[in-house]
Amino acid sequence: MHPVVKKFNPDDEFATAERCFITELANNGCDPAVSIARARVEPGVTTARHKLTGTAERYIMVSGEGRIEIGDLEPSFVSAGDVICIPPDTPQRITNTGDTDLIFFAVCSPRFTPDCYIGLE
Repeated sequence: MHPVVKKFNPDDEFATAERCFITELANNGCDPAVSIARARVEPGVTTARHKLTGTAERYIMVSGEGRIEIGDLEPSFVSAGDVICIPPDTPQRITNTGDTDLIFFAVCSPRFTPDCYIGLE
């Protein structure tokens, strides 16, 4: 890893097949221990059920409200300030239950790579 300040650029956002929008904030081989992405889910949308093989994920809720489903846990309602911990290999999805965008940071360790993503739909 080397020192850097990476500025947020909304033009870097891209749509995913998972039914959300992602902006990669930190995800490269210079820091294989962690990746950070900003996720945005539009009102009424449920992301695709999936799991990350060998990668733990934490959601840090920034704005909006939703319902998270993780493994065998009962679905939980979440909002700004909440932190969700998702162990590796655990099925998950989130629904935006509000009328504004649901925005959260996804922090993965080790860093997210496309080969760790397993779609479950």
